[in-house]
Amino acid sequence: MLMRFPNGPHALHRLRDEIDRLFSDVFDRTGTPFDLLSGPTFPPLNVWEENDNYKVEAELPGMRLEDLELTVTGAQLTIRGRREWKSPEGVTVHRRERVTGEFDRILQLPTEIDAEHVQAAFKDGVLTITLPKAPTARPRRIEVKSAPGAE
Repeated sequence: MLMRFPNGPHALHRLRDEIDRLFSDVFDRTGTPFDLLSGPTFPPLNVWEENDNYKVEAELPGMRLEDLELTVTGAQLTIRGRREWKSPEGVTVHRRERVTGEFDRILQLPTEIDAEHVQAAFKDGVLTITLPKAPTARPRRIEVKSAPGAE
């Protein structure tokens, strides 16, 4: 199918340039066009399985320990927190890229967690969480016995 543009292909280039300019204006004024803390990817996580545990590392630079809250329900981990920043009085902020506000990061793990034995440590802006699998979620070796009357 051949597409024809009434003003030629240059009209598309002008449209693209105008859209780029609009997005650039939004970014340049605020540093970010939307609240990144409310998105599904903050804080960034690494998650892996190691023996009978899940391990989670969350990058939380500039956070304070007292501003973090962890909860585990079944197979779900919730990392909740708040990061604040107030501009000094009498200054003009030209760019603000470090996001602030409240966040909730909910991670669904493959199996239930033993919430009583979860451990968490916070060092150098990295939160490391060890989540033991619930005993019912761990592999168990089943002994096979001979059925009655079987030889």
